[in-house]
Amino acid sequence: MESNKVLMGSIIFVFASFIGMMVLFVYETSKSKRELEAFSAGRPAKARVLQPMPTQDFSMYKMLVGDDNREMIEIPEGPFTMGVSDGDPDEGPAHPVYLQTFYMDLKEVTQADYERYVKMTKREKPKVPVFEDKIEKLMSPDFPVVGLTWNDAFGYCRWASKRLPTEAEWEKAARGEGKRRYPWGNKFEYTFANVDGLDDGFQYLAPVGSYEVGRSPFGLYDATGNVAEWVMDDYTPDYYQEAPYRDPPGPKTDDVFKVIRGGSWRESRLGARVTKRFSAKMWRTDATVGFRCAKDSPTDNAPST
Repeated sequence: MESNKVLMGSIIFVFASFIGMMVLFVYETSKSKRELEAFSAGRPAKARVLQPMPTQDFSMYKMLVGDDNREMIEIPEGPFTMGVSDGDPDEGPAHPVYLQTFYMDLKEVTQADYERYVKMTKREKPKVPVFEDKIEKLMSPDFPVVGLTWNDAFGYCRWASKRLPTEAEWEKAARGEGKRRYPWGNKFEYTFANVDGLDDGFQYLAPVGSYEVGRSPFGLYDATGNVAEWVMDDYTPDYYQEAPYRDPPGPKTDDVFKVIRGGSWRESRLGARVTKRFSAKMWRTDATVGFRCAKDSPTDNAPST
């Protein structure tokens, strides 16, 4: 009799567990379907990343709004350490660099931003040639724009009365004046940036600015993760050995390879380091590369706050 009760209880438990799993499966499927419909309809996706620690105060840095109506944050004049001596060969040696004050886009250029540019200039929309899933999953107005060449990014920044940042400017804005490996410090945190895997809350792209605690010392969002970013510089593996101390412009070559900085949603924690250098032919397009713009410090008028 006792064994029959145990058997019956086990059957009920297994049945109840099965029902619970089915309910959870139906719920997750329904949620995914709603999100996909939102992407297709052009509605912004919802950030759902937990923010596990207090955020920093960036009010000390001046802000301005660029001609494309996007916020930019001041990166003050001064030195910082560029590169690292224990990374890949082209990341070293670690060396001091002094930059004049400049401004950097607070967030990566979004699909809505680029769509406005396309409509005003009659340019072609960017296309992602290869993607392993439904392309609609990359589409949302507040996702970073992808599928564009270096020339596309250069053209947008020039249209907005800005420019692409130099490689040195990008690294200072992402790293700060210290020697941190990631925008927030030396320890990698999967919930601080949109990189490979689902621990960060997103399988592919995320709305720009989703990771408040992953901001750089100067306040940049998504300097690590989401999309890697085109910068102005040509790429050579040994440039750090000859780069000038003040405002290095990057090497001048006849090659077609340009520098890409910042790990994307597909990158590992090693590839997401702020010192990591990537290179690609300037006409490359894919689902992992976007950009943000920079601007020289205004001299005629004080920046608005």
